[in-house]
Amino acid sequence: MTDTVLAGASAPAAGRRVTPTGRLILSADADRTDWLTARRSGLGSSDMAAVLGISRYGNALSVYHDKTGGLPLEGDDSEPALWGRLMEETVAREWARRNRSVVRRVGLVANVDRPWQMCTLDRRVMQCPLADAAERCAVEIKCRDRMKADQWRRGVPDDVLAQTLWQADTCGYEHMHVACLIGGNDYRQYVIRTADHAQLVADLRAAGARAWKQITTRRPPVLAADADPDVLLDLYEQLHPSRAGVVDVTRDGDAQDALADYLAAHADLTAARRRKKDAQARMVGALGDADTATVLDRVVYSLDTGARQHCDVARLAERWPDAYADCVEDRPTTRLNIPRPVREEYSA
Repeated sequence: MTDTVLAGASAPAAGRRVTPTGRLILSADADRTDWLTARRSGLGSSDMAAVLGISRYGNALSVYHDKTGGLPLEGDDSEPALWGRLMEETVAREWARRNRSVVRRVGLVANVDRPWQMCTLDRRVMQCPLADAAERCAVEIKCRDRMKADQWRRGVPDDVLAQTLWQADTCGYEHMHVACLIGGNDYRQYVIRTADHAQLVADLRAAGARAWKQITTRRPPVLAADADPDVLLDLYEQLHPSRAGVVDVTRDGDAQDALADYLAAHADLTAARRRKKDAQARMVGALGDADTATVLDRVVYSLDTGARQHCDVARLAERWPDAYADCVEDRPTTRLNIPRPVREEYSA
């Protein structure tokens, strides 16, 4: 069974030690705005996945701007994040049922020796199901898309491993449990032991200390050259939601190099698309009246007929204006606009 507060027990008070090496900063029922504000005073487990460059939602630079107040306290929830939160209690109850255990919500916890090292435990385990484990532990709850199932085949993905080890190191646990619901109907569970990842735990602590020093000294981290550009573009959009004015990049060699790289990549992409179209025309021409091509009785390509839904918005607006107004919305978009003379100069 699961209980927010165990029968006969009161919720722990802030400042009290609730794990072997962790003290409570905020209880689980604290106001969400208060929790979001408090977590900026340290690095949590999801922050560490971003610092290491293995997060789907951020990187070391986004963590820096979050902790220094450059980002909104909380952005809009994505659908996966929203449903993950809504399903957390259900998955936690199922883990407790299957393992004949008792779990309890705790809240935001900070390490007693390194107050900047924080985590929010999904559930603290009051009765560990492992026969060889007398100490308390915790369970991390995850809900993932079915397209990510392969990442869980041989164990937990790297980002989840980093998160759970950070939680264990924060709280002084020797192991952590992970319960994951994939695609809404594929339940899996794992055990992560810190002794099996001693070097990674040490690396996490070192990386966290380095990142926190950068934050407290206001020195933004330098990202690796292979940092995910989509994460960076999302970060810059959050940092600068409204743009106006002009910036002089005459002395910014990196900006000008980036412009040249962008134009070169655009030219390569345009040429590649043309080569692809030329090849497609030759392949279709070789088919004649057939729809399938073979080499030594092995199919090498074919023309497959399908259908794709298309909405004629002009006709919709003309015939059913109310439906058009209800369903069609304008969404702001941004794109790089490079004047033709500049394109010619940098492409020369």
